[in-house]
Amino acid sequence: MKFKSLILGLGLAAVSAFGAAAETWKLAVTDVEGMERLQLEWGPFKDALESATGDTFEFFAVNSRTAAAEALRGKTVDFVVSGPAEYVVINKLTQATPLIGLGRPDYHCAIIVRADSGINVPADLKGKKVAFGDIGSTSNMLCPMQLLADYGIDPINDIEKVHTSRNIAHEALKAGDVAALGSNAGSWLGVRNKETDLPYGYFKMIARSGDLPNDMIMVGAHVPGEAAIKVRDAILQNKAAIIAGITAHEENAKYIGMDLVAIEDSAYNYVRSMYTNAGYPQFDSFIGD
Repeated sequence: MKFKSLILGLGLAAVSAFGAAAETWKLAVTDVEGMERLQLEWGPFKDALESATGDTFEFFAVNSRTAAAEALRGKTVDFVVSGPAEYVVINKLTQATPLIGLGRPDYHCAIIVRADSGINVPADLKGKKVAFGDIGSTSNMLCPMQLLADYGIDPINDIEKVHTSRNIAHEALKAGDVAALGSNAGSWLGVRNKETDLPYGYFKMIARSGDLPNDMIMVGAHVPGEAAIKVRDAILQNKAAIIAGITAHEENAKYIGMDLVAIEDSAYNYVRSMYTNAGYPQFDSFIGD
């Protein structure tokens, strides 16, 4: 009888809180290279995920967005944490779908000019030089270009665009070397707020986007639907612990104040429009790779 009870106990240990056999999944993060960084920056999230689901999650390190897509296509990774621009391409290449939205607060972009420039509306930028951030970035390139398009400015033909880092673009705007910069609004404000020798009104935003589609946890097309739903529901039922895991490391400070929400592919159609207006209507390859 004791032997039978031991076998039963071992069997129960292999069963998750949902009453089904525990699974082992591979997890990747597209903008984190190397296993050491994954463990350091996302280890608390992985631990919270395992506690919430009863499943085991093993990190799968990728050195590029392309590598993440190939791993999904090859079924060597199951869940991927990624941004909106990366998702649109990965979805096209692999049919992976968004499972949970990582709702970042104040996630939007803006067009910024010097207040003394005489530029008051986006139409005033025609024929002028505009700086954008990293090629392919959702909030530092694609969103500002879409924002110009929303105001009737063709970001390919109506302006002279340059790509550089946010800090360099900010200095170029101060010096008058560019007429405007397009940037993640919150990140630019972080740069602006470090200026101690400029009056508050030295710059102005002439256009601001709506909130951008969320970063997300996506799931590979090969993962059974029931298993994906189980993971999704467990995350939503344990939001506080999952969020605490994500924000435990300072590298993930952009997620402080976040929410976790169920999300569908249609939420990213606006990002697909961004690709089109930036001159990449097929969105089947990563811009800048």
